[in-house]
Amino acid sequence: METNQSEYFVVKAKENGVQVIGLTRGQDTRFHHTEKLDKGEIMIAQFTEHTSAIKIRGKAVVATKFGLIDTEE
Repeated sequence: METNQSEYFVVKAKENGVQVIGLTRGQDTRFHHTEKLDKGEIMIAQFTEHTSAIKIRGKAVVATKFGLIDTEE
């Protein structure tokens, strides 16, 4: 069984309708997945062989191994 060792990150919505958008790897970066979170909801995710970047729209706190990031700052 293969295990993915990518780092996890956590997104916590501070308002309704926060969008977490996954962008693809490769020569053309494209949107490939979108999740919508409501206030207080938490999403735990990780980068994969298909996802190279994440875009967050709305007020949220993102926790990574590098610390907390607040989208309002």
